[in-house]
Amino acid sequence: MALIRSGIHMLWMLLTVIPVAFWMVATAPFSGAKHMYESAKVFLACAVYGLRTLCGVNWRISGMENLPGVDAAGRVLPAILLVKHQSTLETFLMPLIMPRPLAYVFKKEILYIPFFGWGIARCDMIHIDRKQGKLAFQKVVEQGRRLLGEGNWVIMFPEGTRIPRGKVGSYKLGGARLAVETGVPVVPIAVTSGKCWPRRGFIKYPGMVDVSIGKPIASIGREPDDLMQQVQTWIESEMQRLDPEAYPQS
Repeated sequence: MALIRSGIHMLWMLLTVIPVAFWMVATAPFSGAKHMYESAKVFLACAVYGLRTLCGVNWRISGMENLPGVDAAGRVLPAILLVKHQSTLETFLMPLIMPRPLAYVFKKEILYIPFFGWGIARCDMIHIDRKQGKLAFQKVVEQGRRLLGEGNWVIMFPEGTRIPRGKVGSYKLGGARLAVETGVPVVPIAVTSGKCWPRRGFIKYPGMVDVSIGKPIASIGREPDDLMQQVQTWIESEMQRLDPEAYPQS
């Protein structure tokens, strides 16, 4: 039954991404970044709520009170979200639950994915060419600084790729380096999506996914490696608390 439901969900995502992508491409010359972002969220909502309806995957969120708000002048406080990455679910879910527009940092190859990539290319986000080395990070800093100044939050997956449930990937320093360069705090987020939507898995299993948002960690005066170590320690400790079955050794 899970296989059949997962197949229906995949078909549902295909049927919804095509018109949304065409709409975004067609209206991009006449629309601003906010319109493109809201258009993309239409597909994400279809995918995520379809996942709940068709496959029985639900989620619960804790720690929303830890997210930065606004200052005394009413200006949006910036943040860089560093998120545990186990499946596609958190990629789709985060824009729907966050109170600010998100700017993803991702490799440019994603832009070539039919329909999905074409749509995301119309959004104001940070796509990088890893072959450019230092120039790629300079682009992240330049665009990240601009987007943060416009009231967006930058979101990154510090492990770089989806990691199997119960495993720890290599936490890369890009997110911490961006935070130190811009003086913006990082917000660590643990997500147990691998329980229901395994890495590179086609079948989605019914269950509850926990999203736990940690308190902001200041970046001013910090070294990137020290900052990322604190992020990793919090995320992985929280993952063990939320999903103890996946970490029997702990």
